Amino acid sequence: MFRSRSKEGQAVKSPEDRAEPRQPRDPQAPKGRPTPKRNEARGPRRPMSSGPMTRKDAAKRQREARRADAVKQREALAGGDERYLPARDKGPVRRLARDFVDSRYSVAEFFLPLAVIILVLSMLPSPQLRSISLLLWLVVIILIVLDSIGIAVRLKKKIAEQHPKENRRGAVAYALMRTLQMRRMRLPKPQVKRGEKP
Repeated sequence: MFRSRSKEGQAVKSPEDRAEPRQPRDPQAPKGRPTPKRNEARGPRRPMSSGPMTRKDAAKRQREARRADAVKQREALAGGDERYLPARDKGPVRRLARDFVDSRYSVAEFFLPLAVIILVLSMLPSPQLRSISLLLWLVVIILIVLDSIGIAVRLKKKIAEQHPKENRRGAVAYALMRTLQMRRMRLPKPQVKRGEKP
């Protein structure tokens, strides 16, 4: 059964012997037409310019798109355009939190200048000035904590009044982090003046 055939048994058939008689195709067969050529089956070709030709071209296009997005984001952070702001700054609740913080003075925004002054006092040789600097540290920290608690309570109340159905998660922490920055350094830039109602 698995023996190899001898060379005599493998006689070469002539072309006439190999040709099978042509029979008409069965109409019930799944295919009633000749196989289409490959380019006909694919359909019309799309132009090559629509997609990147190489990995380098694709990477270059992605870099350019990211740069354009970054430029739009910077402009939005400077001008307050809501469409291009980062996700952490979008929404009416975050805008209210920003305006609420920007419309008033807070102790936390003066923390850096006060810290420099206290640090200079603590490096002076006089023991009295050192003890005063330690006391100032304590006073500044207590004032920042009290001011932050007041801002958090008032902001929660204001958000609940103006935007009861919006997602308020993280808005108070967002506002408190904004109070730690000096007004000129805040991004997005303040859109309200001090004393204005948000």
